[in-house]
Amino acid sequence: MEQHAHQKHGASAGVYAMVFAALLALTVVTVGLSYVNLTHTGNIIAALIVATFKALLVALFFMHLKYEGRLLRFTAIFPLILFCIMIGALILDIVIFLKPH
Repeated sequence: MEQHAHQKHGASAGVYAMVFAALLALTVVTVGLSYVNLTHTGNIIAALIVATFKALLVALFFMHLKYEGRLLRFTAIFPLILFCIMIGALILDIVIFLKPH
């Protein structure tokens, strides 16, 4: 009975291994992007996009949000909206105030 309950609320070890591999790949992408010479704003936006995908993978699989009910998913929307506001403010700050000389 316990095995069945675990399968309902979590993924298999194979799924976790694939998510771990995706996180490693995205880390390699992040390091690779640090060597690419985009515009100042382009580098930061690219890094934030990769970091957002990594955070999404962690939240969905390792924090089990993918397997939760509607109420908990709805509760997770507020921090997501706050996160978007903070990223938007950060990007505006970077574009307006931190222009390279």
